[in-house]
Amino acid sequence: MNYTDIDFLKTSTYNYDLPQELIAQEPSNPRDSSRLLLLDRASTKIHHEIFHNIVDYLRPGDLLIMNDTRVFPARVIGKKKKSGGAVEIFFLYPKKNESHIWVALVKPGRRLPPETIVTLDNNVEVLIGDKLEDGLRYVVFSDDLKPFELIHKYGTMPLPHYITNTNFSPERYQTVYCNQEKENSVAAPTAGLHFTEVLLDKIRQKGIDVSFITLEVGLGTFRPVKAENIKDHIMHSEFCELSQETIDKINKTKESNGRVIAVGTTVVRTLESFAKKSMPLEKGAIDTKLFIYPGYKFKVIDALITNFHLPESTLLMLVSAFAGYEFTIDSYKKAVENKYRFFSFGDSMFIY
Repeated sequence: MNYTDIDFLKTSTYNYDLPQELIAQEPSNPRDSSRLLLLDRASTKIHHEIFHNIVDYLRPGDLLIMNDTRVFPARVIGKKKKSGGAVEIFFLYPKKNESHIWVALVKPGRRLPPETIVTLDNNVEVLIGDKLEDGLRYVVFSDDLKPFELIHKYGTMPLPHYITNTNFSPERYQTVYCNQEKENSVAAPTAGLHFTEVLLDKIRQKGIDVSFITLEVGLGTFRPVKAENIKDHIMHSEFCELSQETIDKINKTKESNGRVIAVGTTVVRTLESFAKKSMPLEKGAIDTKLFIYPGYKFKVIDALITNFHLPESTLLMLVSAFAGYEFTIDSYKKAVENKYRFFSFGDSMFIY
């Protein structure tokens, strides 16, 4: 294919053909039995592997950085109090300093007038509030209720719309290293779903260190790009944290010529967001709207483990920025030809 005339700012540039049957409907069993496509950026060669063999491609002195966030059961089905019609509420996060008011996606959103009362059961009612930008709504709980506990009680795992099979444990949509105290995401950092405790032990035994960041996965990660020019796309803000421990490990790795390997695009966005804020890196917590696409100059990461992403998504654009657009799209085509499994429960890539 001739890439000479490619417009890297055009959303349709990041489209590709994917047969429906290649969209993974269930996780690999065991987790690390998924396939692994290795992309060598220097030679632009690819190699086919099984994920549990990734340890053979990691070097002593490398550093894996993972997102330790945990997914909460954000999807709740209620009923309109007056008509009994079904209402789906996809809770995202509480309004700042007002824990009884949550921001959510609501279906049917546009046809649901403000002040609609939705019942979660006979004893729990919520009020659908004003329409916000991008189809979001406020959902108001009465002051005497505990919203997060109720969301847990009535909610289900917020699997992506393209996964229709639910015959597996909800824990399979969590990483084995997620932090129980950081249950604030509405989607999993799916690159981490391939790791097992046994594999992580093997990685550490080889002299590869592991550290963590936190990014609360929200709309910024999975919202589709609707603008024709990607520069017109507005990223939603996502909260992320970087610890001094992780910074110290990054600095040590760089000093010893090891590689900083991001496990997932959320790790990339976190590290590069903090690098954009200040270099050398400083610990802290920030809200990021960083949108990475071809032309971006990476400051922290040296390699990336990631899943195969949706066409025309910000995640595919990020991968194209790191691996190079041509190499990325050609590799995706090879993955389709070799019947790799795509998206959240699909197979993985290691780009180095």
